[in-house]
Amino acid sequence: MAILQAWFMDNSHEDPQLPHHRNPYEFVSPDHLAELGVLHWKLNPEKYEEDEELEHIRATRGYNYMDLLDLCPEKVENYEQKLKNFYTEHIHADEEIRYCLEGRIYHRFTLDTSNYIKLMRLFVGEPVWTAFNRPQEEHPARRKYIVNFGEKIGMPLEAH
Repeated sequence: MAILQAWFMDNSHEDPQLPHHRNPYEFVSPDHLAELGVLHWKLNPEKYEEDEELEHIRATRGYNYMDLLDLCPEKVENYEQKLKNFYTEHIHADEEIRYCLEGRIYHRFTLDTSNYIKLMRLFVGEPVWTAFNRPQEEHPARRKYIVNFGEKIGMPLEAH
């Protein structure tokens, strides 16, 4: 099983829990994600409570806040509406870290058709839950990302 899959999505407004692959499929390589500043690690979710590598990542990145979240219809009030809100493309002012302990997840954020995921959320400092729905091209976090990414590839970028 792959550690990570990323792809360009189609523009369909069908069920957001479906993968929404373009036809033909257009996958994004882990190397390209790294160029964009997307970090990922492969950890063993069965030992997250005593995982030394996870502790090292938290210390290195400064993630001093952690909580666990079970998302499924039985445990989340207004589940369908929350999924709809999560799915709307958005940004956050701070890093957004999700460690999938059980289940599967598409980013944007939605669940797949299994309707279940258990997540660990990590933050630097106190968590800020505010999502800024796109477009947010003038938001300081988005502007900083565009500038930093432009420096990595050696040319200025237009925000899209």
